[in-house]
This record gives sequence, C-alpha cells and structure tokens, in this order.
Amino acid sequence: MALQRIIIENVRPRTPTNDYPAKSVSGEAVRVTADIYREGHDVLDAAVRWRGPSDKRWRLERLTDLGNDAWEATIQPSEIGLHRFVVEAWTDHFETWRQYLLRKHEAGLEIDTELEEGALLLEKYKVPAAKSKVLERAIETLRDRSLHPDDRLAPANDFDVERITDAHPYHDDLSKSATHLLRVDRQRALVGAWYELFPRSEGGLEGAIDRLPAIAKMGFDIVYLPPIHPIGKTFRKGRDNTLTAKESDPGSPWAIGSEEGGHTAIHSDLGDFSDFDRFVKEAESAGLEVAMDYALQCSPDHPWVKEHPEWFHHRPDGTIKYAENPPKRYQDIYPINFWPETGREELWQACKEILEFWIERGIRIFRVDNPHTKPFAFWEWMLSDLQDRYPDTIVLAEAFTRPKVMSKLAEVGFNQSYTYFTWRRTKQELTEYLTEIALTDKADYMRPNFWPNTPDILSDPLRGGGPGAFKMRLALAATMSPSYGIYSGYELCENEPASPDNEEYLNSEKFEIRSRVWDDPDSIAPFITKINAARRRHPALQELRNIRFQHSSNERVIAFAKRTEDPSDVVLTVVNLDPDSVHETTLWLDLNQLGLPEDEPYEAHDEITDTTFVWSGPSPYVRLEPTDPVHLLHLRRRGAVISEPFS
Repeated sequence: MALQRIIIENVRPRTPTNDYPAKSVSGEAVRVTADIYREGHDVLDAAVRWRGPSDKRWRLERLTDLGNDAWEATIQPSEIGLHRFVVEAWTDHFETWRQYLLRKHEAGLEIDTELEEGALLLEKYKVPAAKSKVLERAIETLRDRSLHPDDRLAPANDFDVERITDAHPYHDDLSKSATHLLRVDRQRALVGAWYELFPRSEGGLEGAIDRLPAIAKMGFDIVYLPPIHPIGKTFRKGRDNTLTAKESDPGSPWAIGSEEGGHTAIHSDLGDFSDFDRFVKEAESAGLEVAMDYALQCSPDHPWVKEHPEWFHHRPDGTIKYAENPPKRYQDIYPINFWPETGREELWQACKEILEFWIERGIRIFRVDNPHTKPFAFWEWMLSDLQDRYPDTIVLAEAFTRPKVMSKLAEVGFNQSYTYFTWRRTKQELTEYLTEIALTDKADYMRPNFWPNTPDILSDPLRGGGPGAFKMRLALAATMSPSYGIYSGYELCENEPASPDNEEYLNSEKFEIRSRVWDDPDSIAPFITKINAARRRHPALQELRNIRFQHSSNERVIAFAKRTEDPSDVVLTVVNLDPDSVHETTLWLDLNQLGLPEDEPYEAHDEITDTTFVWSGPSPYVRLEPTDPVHLLHLRRRGAVISEPFS
C-alpha cells in the first residue's frame, strides 16, 4: 500500500494474518479500535465505514480519540454474513486552526494572519445552497477589521462546521486502512449449552427421543450426537478399547462405515431416516437444536476403502495404514490422506458433500472430530464456501492440540473451538488462560467452548471426585464461557478412571452401551438446571469479553464478575477449587468497575440457593463447602428486581 500521511495501524477486530474474517454475532456490539497518528500537532478525526452483505451503501461511525493515539468506535451489525469495514482518518483543519488561533489570542499575540487563514479555509468547504449564507457570514466576520478582535473570533467559538457542511468536512489527506473482514454469525455461535447423547445407549433414535424432555428441562440448548453411522466390524474394538471384541460389543461410533454405507447412512440399530427426522423435530419442539459429529475417517469396511483406496495412506507392503497416536493404536480406523497423488479434488468434494447432505436434512451445527489432523487449506476451502451458502451453519473444532494450531483452525473459519479448559485447574492457571482467550486479540476470532470432560477424558479433579468436584467444574465452564458442554452421564458424576495414572474413563461409553438410572437421587441435574437458568436469565453470562477477575485472599477460591452495559446485570461467581476441603476467603471487589455503590449496602442474591445477602463495601467474607462449592451471585442495589429470563 502506498505511503499515507496519516498512519492507521493495529486495527481490530482482526485475525493474526488479516487474511480471514474476525468474528461477531448478530446484535453484538463490536468494538473497532486503531492507532492513528501523523507528524506534528495537527488535530485528527477518524471514522469507520462498514457494510453488510445486503447493504448498498457504506455506513459510517465516528471514532473517539481515547488519548495516546488510540481511537475506538462501536458498531452493531445485525445481518448474518460477511461484513467489511475500513478505518479512515484525516486532518481536522478547522479544529487545528481553531485551537491554534485561540491559544495565540489568549497569549495576547496578534492574530490577523490567523483570522485570514481561517477565512481561506472556510472558502474551501462545500455547503448546500440553503446554508451558504451562514458560511459567507462567518467568512465576512473573520475578515471584518472594524470589529473588536473578540467579536472576530466568533466563528472559532460558535461555528459548527460539520452541521453547516452536512458532515462532509474539507480534507486533503484522507487516509484509509486496509479493508477488514468481519463474519457475523447467529447468536448460537457464541452462546449455548451443549449436551452429548449416545442414541444407542437409549435404545436408538426412538428411545433417545424420550430423553429430550429431561435434557431440555436441565436448560440445555443443543443436543449433540456422536456419529450415528454404520460401524465397521474389521478390527472392531471391544470394551475399554480392547483389541478383541465380543459379538455383542457395538464398537466405536468413530469407526465409521460398513456394508450398510458410510457417512451419509444411519446405523440400522439406531433406526432409519424417518426416525432421525422425528428426533430432530421432537428436539426442536423441546427447544433444542441437534448437532452432529463430523468425523472424516473410515473403518476398514467403509465403502470408500474399496472404491477409492488411493484416498488412504499405505505402508510399503501396499496395505492401508490405520490410525496411531503412540502408544495409542486405533486399528479400527483408517485416516484419510488429504493429499493423494491423484484425485485430491474429488476427495475434497466428497468430504464437503457429507456436510451438505446433513445440512440439507436440516442440521446446522457440527462438532468436527480431530480437525487438526486435516489440512488447513482443506478447511479454508470448505468452510468459506459453506458459510457463504449456509451462513447459519456453526462448526465446532474438537482439537486438543498445540496452541498455534488451535488458533489457526479458528482463524480459517471454525465458529467455535475446544480449549485447554479441561486441564486448567488452579486459580492462577484459570486466570491466565481466561485472560488470554477473553481479553486479548485472540477473542477477535477464537470462540471458546468449555468442556469439563469428554467420552475419553476424565481429568482431575473429576477422576475419583464426588458431586462437589463435578459441580465445581461445571460452574466454572458455564459461567466463564458463553458456550460450554457436558457428555452424557456427567450429571450422575461418573468418576471411575481406567487406572490410577490414566485420565481416561473405565467402561467408556465410546466402546459400549451404557444403561443408566437417570432419576438417581444423587444426580446433580437440579444444580445444572439452576446454572443454566441463570445463564438464560443474565445476559452478562452470555458474553465472553466482559470477564473481570476479583481479588480473593485464598488461593483455593477464585472470584470473577461479568456485567453488561446495563449496571443492573452484574453477576459474581465465587468457586471453591478444592473438592475435598472447606475454604473461606475475604474478597476485594472493584465496586466502581462493577457499577455498585461504595458508600451504601448492596444485595448479593445467590441464583443457586435463592438466598440474598446484604453486603457493604468491597470486602465481603465468603465460606464454601466442598459439597456446595459455588456462589453464583446477582449483585444489585438494594430493592432492585431480579431480571427476567433472557432467551
């Protein structure tokens, strides 16, 4: 780009390379910021011009000078799809002249030259004919030497140049940033509570329909299905990932494909497409949206293995390689070779057609299995096309991998991302991690989805932990991130590890059919219901970038607040991170930051126990049992009404 007199840099929101769109959701206030400066001391002005997919004209929002060359404005796109914005800056000649003139006059210096400079400047402004007289009078006043100097200054003090010129100021050095992209998704891309359900453990899709009311009652928004496709028999895994399967072992749903079909077929044990369509319809009636697993891998029995052996990796002896992540071995899965010597275009198209097939059947949310083992170029190619044609589609990257890899997947188009939350346990770890993903430029493009566990992973403190541990981790996930999820059985606190030093489950549902007693009196479903109800009631919990950590004198107690621009919606979460001991602490709340009075009592209403405390000052005392490790507090001025549920 050619050199410009005015420097515009560090424009946000943006992705690290600025080759891909930053992310927002419909109706979300998007903060546009930039560093803007030029040589000398002239006054600058700036604006952001932006337009949505159907806008015929650019919209304009003026930026505010925050000082130290930092500028910001807020735009609020509502239309789903790809938006563009450009930051513009120019020298405000009138304001520069006005400030210099007044300083010189206040110093008692002669200003005739400056008054003539002002008249010449105003002559350059273009105004509508109806307002030309006002401009002419201002010019005449500046040049009228018969007037007292104070009177000749009137245009500098009273003249509203932008009103007269209809907001088209004179500028000869307009500078523009590069064009930046912003993809606006529907709100579910930012906010949602996920619940994973294995239909085969419920007797198939028909039986799974019976579970939908209970899932909806707990307040979940999305019911997520692992692969429902036919499962291969060759090298099928048995219980607990054993190499020898019994005839009754169902195998892993992620070993996709058999003589029944592949990724566009339904396992006959689960039902048929009429059952699937009814499941989706019943979920919708219950207020739930269905998400499906998109796993680009095949069992040895998948039709692609015979039809397109060139799409797979081969050993020197010509046999197809199965998946390995030493010491783990997945003999029942053949990974796809996305860069075959021939047929790459056909392979990529076939993979995209799988998603298109299910999109055409009404599915708009997908959890993508191991996207980090597929090329970034593939995801960029496929996701950009799908999002242009199906802008309401949401794609979650299930990638527990290196930080830069996870970030790049988010940058090239994934709407949501798995994170390291599963392994962030201490107060310091959680604070540092949330600061990174919520309060830095990473939040411009990477939306986190927090999961305390997976069908594989039973991490500490869940491993061997009791209900308090499960409550604690769920509350952290659900209040730190607008999107979070749990896997079936979490509410029953299933906590048996495969071994003392293994973070995987014993009797994992991934390899067997699980029969559960859902109305177990020890279930934490009532607790989950209250957490999800609070998430819907409080818009503050539906944002990511508004988290602010509060000081706690006890390192085993973490406290953080979220608030909206409306000062009546302030939510403070206080959590005992130790599942084995009672902990107490004195908090230090930033009341000014939270919009609360420093000199009068205020209320802290616990959304879990429906108890209201009256606090005064910034240092309340808190005590939390390991069995009841969470305070979810709506902080409000005394006498305020609890906000209505938000949906």
